[in-house]
Amino acid sequence: MKYTNKFSRTLCVVLVMMLTANAAGCGAKEYSFAYDRNRNNSSFSVASHTQGETIDAFASDLCIVTDDVSAGTTVDMSQAAAAGLFDVTTGKVIYAKNVHEKLNPASLTKVLTALCALKYGNLDDILTASDNVYIDESGAVKLGIETGDTMTMDQALHALLLKSSNDVAIMIAEHIGGSVEGFAEIMNDTANSLGATNSHFVNPHGLTDPNHYTTAYDLYLISNEVLKYDKFTELIHTSNYISTYHDKDNNEKSIDIQNSNAYIKGEAFAPENVTVIGGKTGTTSAAGNCLILYSKDKSGNPYISVVLKSSDRTTMYTEMTDLLKEI
Repeated sequence: MKYTNKFSRTLCVVLVMMLTANAAGCGAKEYSFAYDRNRNNSSFSVASHTQGETIDAFASDLCIVTDDVSAGTTVDMSQAAAAGLFDVTTGKVIYAKNVHEKLNPASLTKVLTALCALKYGNLDDILTASDNVYIDESGAVKLGIETGDTMTMDQALHALLLKSSNDVAIMIAEHIGGSVEGFAEIMNDTANSLGATNSHFVNPHGLTDPNHYTTAYDLYLISNEVLKYDKFTELIHTSNYISTYHDKDNNEKSIDIQNSNAYIKGEAFAPENVTVIGGKTGTTSAAGNCLILYSKDKSGNPYISVVLKSSDRTTMYTEMTDLLKEI
């Protein structure tokens, strides 16, 4: 299903936040409001608005933070450029370091890609690969799809979130947005509607581009929204996935992938009182080592944690576990 020019609402701060909250509920497959690509997108920054009824209405069920937060914690985040720990239930920011600093998100971008796919697509949609799925960037993770290959959206989302397949991200983008550029517009509109206005996205995979950036706080906002979809939680909690898709001649091709998240693979371990449901990893030379997690405490209360631009993979997981100890 292609994304069409059907959305006509003004991004005034209060109304758009209320509409988004009501329209993007758990299990939603399509957005029912009309969409106007030529509308005037007014900027909204959570960091710059901390008083008044407008921000109160928007932030009633969100974590709000303007400065670093570390009081009462023992977190060592010296190697990460930014990090945050957010209590989804109470709205408390337990830890924050540079959460509004604009950074390269690498494959954490795919959390937003998945949100747009779940919001505007259907799991049984059939996606077809174009010539654009060929990615020659050194080190880029790929499933290895070729022109004419077909798979369902459900299969594509597994490859996107478990293996972090950049070629599959292109296929999803072109299916939903008609082109990578069209999908990037959808990504930015979706992020802005959630208050994630310190971000700008130009591709669905997160490969390095100077105009592609986000913040730890914006990633929290995006993750908080996509977690309303049960399918997303199911996907990020999946340890391995086996399936078959088809080439242009309808011959079967196999998918056999594992989750790249070390907590799900049993290579990293959360504190005893914390259960890691899943998350998304991301690594490029520009972004460093990045990780976002969805976890629950022993009472089942949810938390979102983010580490951006850590020095190496081992340090990133050590820092993330330090964050989880504060739950």
